[in-house]
Amino acid sequence: MKQVIAKGARVAGIALSALAMASLGAVAQAQTKLRVGDSLPLNHFFAEQATKVWMAEVTKKSGGAVQFEYFPAEQLGKAKDMLALTQSGVIDIGYVVPTYVQDKMPLTAVAELPGTFRSSCEGTMAFWKLATGDGVLAKREYQPNGTRVMFAIVMPPYQIFSGAKPLGNLKAIEGMKLRTTGGAQDTLVTKLKGVPVRMAAPDLHESLSRGTVDGMVFPASSILAYNIEPMVKAGIVGENFGSAVLSYMISENRWKSLSPVVQKAMTEAGDAVTKKICAYADQELAADLEKIRTKGSGSLAPLPSAEKAQLTALSATVRADWAQALDARGKPGNEVLKAFTDAMK
Repeated sequence: MKQVIAKGARVAGIALSALAMASLGAVAQAQTKLRVGDSLPLNHFFAEQATKVWMAEVTKKSGGAVQFEYFPAEQLGKAKDMLALTQSGVIDIGYVVPTYVQDKMPLTAVAELPGTFRSSCEGTMAFWKLATGDGVLAKREYQPNGTRVMFAIVMPPYQIFSGAKPLGNLKAIEGMKLRTTGGAQDTLVTKLKGVPVRMAAPDLHESLSRGTVDGMVFPASSILAYNIEPMVKAGIVGENFGSAVLSYMISENRWKSLSPVVQKAMTEAGDAVTKKICAYADQELAADLEKIRTKGSGSLAPLPSAEKAQLTALSATVRADWAQALDARGKPGNEVLKAFTDAMK
């Protein structure tokens, strides 16, 4: 009888120990914290409508297993350093603009080429097909860099805004020093006989006020986010002078350290936020342009119809040059361009 009682006590003790271990594991999981860093100003629509929403959704979907520490506005590093900070683990999830790290991620610029899409969602959803799962960018660009995309947006087509003089046609661009994100935007501005000046968005306000640049290839929403609208003298709108991919990435090492529950929560939240943020950007575009018209001192107008064909032809040569240059470097430029074009159909 004593042996039976002793055995029962041992079984109960083992069960209690197992329960205690499970409880400790649950507490440890609940205390998982991920550091998110970016270079966006707090009032940027992507931070407000995507970043914060994604973090809240992941926490909710994971049952509180994940908490986030958010460091916006270059608190943990400059925009150009976000990829390296994410890869090294200084940041768990970092804001990566691939055009700022073109030497590491040249293929992603396919979604930034001029003259390709008409809306943010058209470009974003085509990019998303290539950037996730078995997509060519996921395999050929992000896996080699040890990263994966959590959520993203391809910004609405960039326009050209002037802080120095009126704009009414393509000839007015000649000689202008225009801020670009580099890459294909540099090529297009050069073909338009302007002078491209590559710089990150947070540096633009000061550069424009000092006259380092005369204007910018920029999206309307970011004009407002960086408080540039009072300096806008004019703009050419209704075209596609290129774009930029804004994304948040996690390193593969950090990803593999997370539980399947957390991974699932991040993936589902990322899909949902990516779809919602591009729709938001497209919906707000007209209102953003009206705010710039109201606060600026010049006119925003489309190109004359005769010049639209000229811009279309120039944009086509930029895309072809981009693909051929990558092919010459042993990168699948034409393959990725075709995949992106097909994804938009």
